[in-house]
This record gives sequence, structure tokens and C-alpha cells, in this order.
Amino acid sequence: MTGHVLIIDYGSQVTQLIARKTRALGYYAEILPAGLPVEGPLAQKPGALILSGGPASVDEPGAPALDPGLLEAGIPVLGICYGMQLLAKALGGRLTREAHGEYGPAELTATGESPLWKSLNGSSSLRVWMSHGDRVETPPPGFAVTGRTPDLPVAAMEDRERLIFGLQFHPEVHHTEKGTELLKAFLEVAGLPDGWKMSSFARDAVESIRETVGPDGKVLCGLSGGVDSTVCAALLARAIGPRLHCVFVDNGLLRLDEAEEVSSSFRKLYPDLDLTVADAGDEFLAKLEGVSDPEKKRLAIGHTFIDVFKREARKLGKLDFLAQGTLYPDVIESISPQGPSALIKSHHNVGGLPAELGFTLIEPLKFLFKDEVRELGAELGVPDELLWRHPFPGPGLAIRIIGPVDRESLALLRKADAVVREELRTFGLDRSVWQAFAVLLNVRSVGVMGDGRSYGRAVAVRAVTSVDAMTADWARLPDDLLARFSSRIINEVQGINRVLYDISPKPPSTIEWE
Repeated sequence: MTGHVLIIDYGSQVTQLIARKTRALGYYAEILPAGLPVEGPLAQKPGALILSGGPASVDEPGAPALDPGLLEAGIPVLGICYGMQLLAKALGGRLTREAHGEYGPAELTATGESPLWKSLNGSSSLRVWMSHGDRVETPPPGFAVTGRTPDLPVAAMEDRERLIFGLQFHPEVHHTEKGTELLKAFLEVAGLPDGWKMSSFARDAVESIRETVGPDGKVLCGLSGGVDSTVCAALLARAIGPRLHCVFVDNGLLRLDEAEEVSSSFRKLYPDLDLTVADAGDEFLAKLEGVSDPEKKRLAIGHTFIDVFKREARKLGKLDFLAQGTLYPDVIESISPQGPSALIKSHHNVGGLPAELGFTLIEPLKFLFKDEVRELGAELGVPDELLWRHPFPGPGLAIRIIGPVDRESLALLRKADAVVREELRTFGLDRSVWQAFAVLLNVRSVGVMGDGRSYGRAVAVRAVTSVDAMTADWARLPDDLLARFSSRIINEVQGINRVLYDISPKPPSTIEWE
């Protein structure tokens, strides 16, 4: 697609938020890794370039660099944080390294006219979010300083004639006031046509799948019953119909009655589609016996998942492709293919599978966020009861049990988790809360039940609000609902005598405990 927004990723943990907000504004956006030969990005004929932030210092050895060819192509450019520093270095400005850096909120003052400031409506100040160690001391020739903070003489700069803009702060994060409006102002100045919609993505994705798979190729899709795999399967079903073969692996780590609900719902939705249900719970539990470390749990589950898939694939005959519902947050938290960002944790469905399974991998959702996946699902006709299921991790309840996984612990957690989800629906909060679940802790505490002493397990309830899973805040649930969680879990789940509520945001915590 020509005339779109091309985002060059220099390793920021929030690069994907730039793409998400750009698409939400109606402009198509793609992300490419830094360091590619300039011919690659320019061959796409983008209408605008955005250079992301990143963790490096521009002058340190091995730091991602900016190819001058990108600036010589006459394409409007916006540099954000590290991207602005790269612009300054490439075009003749002067940078310095700050002793302590600047992290967190700052008050920006507009010091000159700029088309980016039109959303300020005459105000000269803006609350922004900073995260940088280097600073631009002197802007390049031809650049005007358009914003500063009390600690930063060059917080925004631009060369209006060449349509090159730099912002030291992050407009893509929600902490920056009017950040979305700033991005929109740049895209308008760049002269890009808006109007991109999810229907466009669906159409292009279907065409891409058909071209990739070919007229005779067959696809194996791992169906978990979650939103991601369901929408992935729906997209593939539209693209290739009966050449799609879905396998639902019951790994014994699912929520209460989930295996039956998933298989019946999907068969009702797509009665003519081939669906295999593999009961492999005993196999997974055997591999997890005595395993406490969360990374080892994920790896054990991932390897067992591969073994089961190999076995089921052989039963289906010759298959050519493996489809997965991998999303942006999965990729960025595992290892970013777009840039040198930090590893947070492994995801069972990111990387490694194609070589071991012998299939070519198809990930049609890997540039979408969860809210976009739901929008795509609605476009494809997936019913609300499937679209609005709360996110559920691939390793299942195994990473919601702190410590070893066994049948007794799974039974306790299933019952507690079912209470959380049922009460959330009863209070009408199942859609406003992004994700809610129970975590079984590896601790015991003394309690009093009836007239006797108890020494039971503890459960933590986790409920968060979010829009994309990249950041999240703990949900401020009503006291009455928290009381219902506690009362029902303690009274109905024998063996649990204490209920806690997790009030940790992401970051610094992750949404899942493991």
C-alpha cells in the first residue's frame, strides 16, 4: 500500500502504540525494523515516516542509526524521543548526555508557532511524558525550536520547509495530554489521506492469505477458544474455506467447562469446518510435575503443545501451513522482530514453532492489538459472546498457579476463577474490565472457619483496565463486588481461606503473575 505511514522501530517498548493510534485515526501504518537498507522502506512509497523512541544513546557504539537516504527522499518525517535525537545528529545538530536523564511527566511550553500545536487552542502549555537520557542542545541548521520544558531547552523542533519535525516527548502514550491530536496534526501536515478502516484490513488480509496459501495449500490452525485464535480462524475460514483444519488442544489447564464451551461454540459458528479436539490433559500435567519456575512452565507447555500438534497433524494428512493468533503485545514482550527492545518473558506462541513443526507460519493478526482484533472479528461476523471473552494466556491456568501445578491446585483455581468471572458478569462489569481472573498463591495462612482452625491456601484476584495490553491499571471495583469475591470463594472453594486483591499497574507489573 502506498501513501501510508511507515514507522521505523528503534526498540521502544511503546512503538506499537504509535501504529495503533495512527490506525485509530484512520491512517494505515506499518512498522519496519531499524537498520534495513534504505531501499526497503522507500520501495513501499510511504506518505510519511515516524522514527520511534528507543533505549540506546545515539552516540554509543552499535546504537541504531538513521540512514540519511530516508531524509533525502522528500517524505515528511516525525522523530519521537530517540528519533528526534537521530534527526539532530544526522542533520548537524549538537547533542549532550544528561547526568540523570528525564523520566516521567513534564510541562512543555510552546515557544513558537507550529502546525502540531493547533490542538492547544491558544494555550502555550502542555503536559507531556518524557523518557530520555540524551538531549538536543542545539538544533540542526534550518530548524526552529518550537517547545521547551523547564529542564530541556529543545523539547520540540521543526524544519517547516522540509516537513521534518522532532518531539523529545512521547505523544503516543496516554500520559501525554493531547498526544493523539499531535499525531493527527502531523499526518494532516504530511497530506496523507485518511479513511482507512478495519474492513480494509480484512479485505487485504484475506487477499494476502489466499496469495500465500495458494489454490491448493492447506492450513492447520491451533484453536484455543480465546478471541485471538477465534478471529484468526474466522479470517482463514473466509479466505480458504474447507482447506482450513482447526485443532483445539485441551491441555488440562483450561478454565471451568471451557473445553466443552469452546468446541460447541465453534462448531455452531462454523458447522462445515473441520475441527479436531485433542484431549491431552494428562500429557501436559505429566510434563509439569514438580515444575515451579514460570519460564520452565512455559517452555514445557510449549514443547508439549508442539508434540500434540505433530501427532494431530499427522492424522490430518498433508498440511502446508500453521496459523497462529499472535498479536503485537505477544511479540514485543518476547523478542521484537522490529527492533532491539528488551526481553520481558517468553510467549508460547511466538517463535520456534515453524522449524519444529515443519510448517510455514502464518500470523495474520501479528500487527494488531486486542481491541483491533475484536473490531476485525465483528467485521467478520464473529458473535459477541466469543469476541468479548477475557484474554486467557496460552499456558492457561499453569501460570496462574504460583508453584507446582497439580490436579488439586487446578481444581481449586478453576472454582475460584469461575466465581470471579460470574460475579463480574452479575455486576455488569465484564466488558468495562479488560481482564479479571484468580491466581492461586503458593502460601498457606491460618484462618478460623466455624469454630475450628484452618490452614488454607490464598487466592489473589486480578482485574485490570486497558485498551491494548501494553499498559494496564488495576480496576477500581465496587466494594460490594470485592466482598462477593471473598465471601463466595472462601465459602464455596474448600481449601481456600484468604482472598487478596492485586492493585499493581502495568508497568511495573505484568498483567499475568507469571
